[in-house]
Amino acid sequence: MADAPLAIIDDGAIRWISVNRPDKLNALNQATLEALDAAFAGADADPQVRVVVLTGAGPKAFVAGADIAEMNGLTPVQGRDFSLLGQGLMRRIERLRKPVIAKINGFALGGGLELAMACHLRVAADTAKVGQPEINLGLIPGFGGSQRLLRLCGRAATLELCLLGTPISAQRARQLGIVNEVVAADQLDARVGELAAQLARSAPLALRGILDAVHVGGECALGEGLEYESAQFGLMFATEDMREGTSAFLARRPPVFQNR
Repeated sequence: MADAPLAIIDDGAIRWISVNRPDKLNALNQATLEALDAAFAGADADPQVRVVVLTGAGPKAFVAGADIAEMNGLTPVQGRDFSLLGQGLMRRIERLRKPVIAKINGFALGGGLELAMACHLRVAADTAKVGQPEINLGLIPGFGGSQRLLRLCGRAATLELCLLGTPISAQRARQLGIVNEVVAADQLDARVGELAAQLARSAPLALRGILDAVHVGGECALGEGLEYESAQFGLMFATEDMREGTSAFLARRPPVFQNR
C-alpha cells in the first residue's frame, strides 16, 4: 500500500498539514492535490480548528513543484483539467475562513510556490528558495502563479520570475513581498508555532471577517471594498467575542474568545 500523500496532526486548535512525499520532494500529483483539497475542506468544517499550518515533509522541500513524470503524458484536455484541479485547491485555501500559514522549509518551486502564495501568511527558512521555473519545461504557471505573483509583488518581479525561471533566495522573496518573514532554519518550527498560537488565541469571527474583507477587497473597486468592510465591522458588534474583547481591554486583562 502506498504511503499517504499527507500527514495531518492536531495540536490543540492548530492543524498541521504536511505534504508527505519527501522522496519526490513533495511534488504535487493528482492524488496529492485531491488529498489537500479534502484536508482543507475538513479543516474549514471542523469547529475545533482555528489555524492551519501547511508544510512539506523532509529537510529539502516545502513542495518542489508539480509531478513532472505525471504531467509528461497528459493530453491538452488533461493538462487543462490538471490546472483547474490545482487552481480549485488554491482558491479553497485562500478563501478558507481560518488563517493558513505556509511554513516554507525548503524548495517552493512552481506549484509549490503557487501553493504557498495561496496561504495567508508565509514564513520561510533562510535556506529556502522559491521560484516559477515552468519556462524551463516549456510550460507556464498553471496553478495561479502568474496572477498571485502579480498581486503580491508587481509586474516587473512577476515577469522576472516567470520569464527567467531562476529560483531566488528567501531573503529576496522577502524583499519582493512574496514571503512575510525569513528566519534561521533551526528557528522555523518555533517561529511558525508562535505565530499559529497567537492566531489560535485571537477572535475567530474577527479573523474570518478580516480574511473575507481582504479577499473581497482584492477583487473589487475601492468603494465596494470599503462598503464590505463596514458591513463586516458592524457584524462584529453582534458577537460575544467583541464584547469580551472590549471588556477585557477596559479591565486590563487578557481576553478569552469563544468563537461566538
